Amino acid sequence: MAVARRPVTGRSGPARHRPRVTILQRRLVQYRVGLFERLREECDKVGIELRVVYGQPSPADATRNDSAHLSWADEVRSRWFTVRGTELLWQPCPRRARHADLVVLTQEIKILSNYPFQLRRMAGRNRPGRRRVAYWGHGRNLQSAAPDGLRERWKRLFTKQVDWWFAYTGETRDFLEGQGYPADRITVLDNAIDNEAFLADLAAASDATLDELRRSIDLAPGAPLGIYCGALYTDKRVDLLADVAHRIHDAEPSFRLVVIGDGPARAELEAQLADCPWAQLVGARTGIDKAAWFRLATVQISPGAVGLHVLDSFASGVPLFTTHNARHGPEIDYLDDGANGFVVADAPDVMAKAILDLLADGERRAAVVAAARRAADRYTLANMTANFVAGIQACLDH
Repeated sequence: MAVARRPVTGRSGPARHRPRVTILQRRLVQYRVGLFERLREECDKVGIELRVVYGQPSPADATRNDSAHLSWADEVRSRWFTVRGTELLWQPCPRRARHADLVVLTQEIKILSNYPFQLRRMAGRNRPGRRRVAYWGHGRNLQSAAPDGLRERWKRLFTKQVDWWFAYTGETRDFLEGQGYPADRITVLDNAIDNEAFLADLAAASDATLDELRRSIDLAPGAPLGIYCGALYTDKRVDLLADVAHRIHDAEPSFRLVVIGDGPARAELEAQLADCPWAQLVGARTGIDKAAWFRLATVQISPGAVGLHVLDSFASGVPLFTTHNARHGPEIDYLDDGANGFVVADAPDVMAKAILDLLADGERRAAVVAAARRAADRYTLANMTANFVAGIQACLDH
């Protein structure tokens, strides 16, 4: 989807300078690098200067081994500290980036350095030529154990204290409108990752590489392979993943499980699969190293929170299974139960049976694979970039 190359006024009337936009990220993860590269390029085409500022991961985030670097962005030294068990962050912002025409913040209450931007906006709301402030986020913490607790109530206090919202999905937009935020100041991004790069990696995985991976896990020809791909932490339900895998293997001894990812729950999962030579944890993987496993996979088993990895399922045509009551990210909206993936009860026997039933029904599996690949055509990084640039232009012109 091409971005319309119209000039940005930035205010009411012709632009006096090239508008500057700063996006603040508490850390830079690998799957966002492609977005920021494209976003910078498309912003430049319409006369907007984009800057990205990011810090370092927290100690917990660092265990995921998914941090990245962007040569043209501003990496700053973050300060993480803990108060009564709550992790808080102060992230400095370079002067030039701080004085942009639009600053886009991640909606996280633990980022203390966000509040000065919002407080200055509130104090100068009616001042001509003031800096605009936007949120990029979910609208609320979808993984919160207390959705009506103090933290979420505090977050809602600031929900409307921004000039614009970059909503992850249509579900985020609906929530914001329900909170009274103006619909004409919301841009739905259709949050995505770089499917094109992933498809290229899938195609580039050689037969020799696939044969080597098969041998490494003793995967017989035609035998089913289940994969898990994502960070490993409590909300991912690694306990349920292990239980489901055991039940599938008991019913189908040729079944193999490969876990791609890392995180604080890795040790727990390793303990649960310690006596299972048919299961392997291979750690975090990117590029062809990740795509090759998807080329071999039959199903993706993700009992806990589903986020952007649903797009890996769509692009690769590997049906994803998850549960109804997991603390999903907004991207669960993309999954159409029974059509391009499956959402089942939070019970190991139910999930295992659903997976075994699909493995035994080749015709149904082919239909799900086809629907998943059609969904991949909508949720692309190109579309997300176009939506982001259009929202930036609309905010600056508002």
